[in-house]
Amino acid sequence: MRLPAQLLQRRPAAHKGELGHILILAGCLQYSGAAVLSSAAAMRSGAGLVTLGIPKGICAALIKRKYPEVMVLPLEETPRASLSIKAYSQIKDFLNNIDVLIIGPGLSRDKSTQALVRRIVFNLRDKPVVIDADGLNALAGHLKIKNKKLKIKNAVVTPHPGEMARLLGMSVRSIQLNRKEFAKKFAKACEVTVVLKGNNTVVADYQGKIYINKTGNPGMASAGSGDVLTGIIAAFLAQGLSCFNAAKYAVYLHGLAGDLAAGSKTQLGMIATDIIDKIPQAIKKCS
Repeated sequence: MRLPAQLLQRRPAAHKGELGHILILAGCLQYSGAAVLSSAAAMRSGAGLVTLGIPKGICAALIKRKYPEVMVLPLEETPRASLSIKAYSQIKDFLNNIDVLIIGPGLSRDKSTQALVRRIVFNLRDKPVVIDADGLNALAGHLKIKNKKLKIKNAVVTPHPGEMARLLGMSVRSIQLNRKEFAKKFAKACEVTVVLKGNNTVVADYQGKIYINKTGNPGMASAGSGDVLTGIIAAFLAQGLSCFNAAKYAVYLHGLAGDLAAGSKTQLGMIATDIIDKIPQAIKKCS
């Protein structure tokens, strides 16, 4: 699959501001790595600017030492060092400065954090957003799908089968038996683009478009792989792709980078950072 020209061909006078600014709300003391992986993947996939919004108790210096390109926004935290509902006003103001939001990787299921997620998501209006992991867990039981409470014009949700089961109030087995139909059902009910992760990842949007991915391998069933995908999707959104196209091309590229990583590290030995390292080579193959 060839990537769109708008990703591959930059005008000579291009500057970082026009390539998109992403805010990533992610991480807690226990899962700070998820925030770092999403940030790194977004930078490797062409985003002009990435700001990582993390609990202020997490050592920003460690993140900056590993990825100095990523900016850090320290935010109010709970006693367990996850994002607090008290951070809402600061985040709300910062949203005016960015093009795309990621919310969810490694956030935890703290009640204050989940309340923050819902307040942000239900007040986003048309700001493009990728909702992943604990961002989705915070929405489970609060969507009122029949009433279409969640109607975000530019949202991509990235559940694995367990998260999709929680969102729909069904068993994982039921989801896995009919992945395509449940992805389409959720996309239509909530008017979002769905990336139902797993073998043959399904991408579906509320207008009926669907894509079944064929890249990737079992070695990608490892901690952090989904955080990498989230970063790639957001980067493609930031560079102007539609939700469906950003998700489709990101899923393909993510899987291809995973295949390249498995080729050098083996499926047994590869980890999520190996996928990030192979993103440039995967882009070359899609050029």
